[in-house]
Amino acid sequence: MPCLRRLSLAVTLLLSSVLIAPSCGGVSTEQPAGPAVVASPPAKAADPVAFPNVDGSLKFLAFGDFGTGEAPQFQLVRQMTALHERFKYELVITLGDNLYGTQNARTFRAKIEIPYKPLIDAGVKFRASLGNHDNANQTKYDLFGMNGEHFYSFKAPKQNVRFFALESSNPSPAQMAWLEKELKSSTDEWKIAYFHHPLYSSARGHGSTEPLRKVLEPLFVRYNVSVVMTGHDHTYERTKPQQGIVHFVAGSAGKLRRGDLNRRSPFFEAGYDADLAFLACEIQGDNMYFQAISRTGAIVDSGVVIRRKEQRP
Repeated sequence: MPCLRRLSLAVTLLLSSVLIAPSCGGVSTEQPAGPAVVASPPAKAADPVAFPNVDGSLKFLAFGDFGTGEAPQFQLVRQMTALHERFKYELVITLGDNLYGTQNARTFRAKIEIPYKPLIDAGVKFRASLGNHDNANQTKYDLFGMNGEHFYSFKAPKQNVRFFALESSNPSPAQMAWLEKELKSSTDEWKIAYFHHPLYSSARGHGSTEPLRKVLEPLFVRYNVSVVMTGHDHTYERTKPQQGIVHFVAGSAGKLRRGDLNRRSPFFEAGYDADLAFLACEIQGDNMYFQAISRTGAIVDSGVVIRRKEQRP
């Protein structure tokens, strides 16, 4: 709870110091006029949406809340490794709470380097974001690719994609000014933001971080972000498009709150809270194919997100 109070205070101070044009939109769940992200309905378990798995596409994983060093984390990594044998993803973006408990060289080895050794040895690159359980020294941990920065952006190695990694525990005016500048200057077709605290979540454990939504969502809408990926709630969820943006919560890669999802939430589209899971994605042109995969290897959600197109006058 102290972390949540600090987050709420930080957002309150930010809202009082950052001006956001009303035309950027509020927090309505209605989609804006014009082109918008379209997500497929939940696929049947027996008939998931397949990856194209083609040369030249961007293939990546996203997951958070994972660094426990316990058996379920290792079991989920086995599914990631099995997937990599047939689907050569090259990137992992982490959604915060990368490490639980003491954070030193020994625990980095026990909870990151040993579990993910098959992926690291295969050349998969990690690009982390920080969660409320994470120590700032993670920004200097080479395997996390943060280069000492608490927030940063980077261009993906393939396709026309830029990722924006934020520190949602401290949405300072400086970070928001940086974010707006980065979003505005980016000419990449795909803009994907990722961080820890979800703007939309149907989980009962934490749920939506509404003060943060008021700060970030107008920027995401104004500057054509297509997808937002977060953790924090120990479940998997995909929302209905919110103001044209699809939100994923993938915070069950090491911890789980079984039965935590409220499937009657107005923005809930699909979810899974029976076991650990991670999100795998492939971007080819205007389409982002996705599969959520459980600890047993079951595909528990899949579909396609179509990127938002810039609306011109």
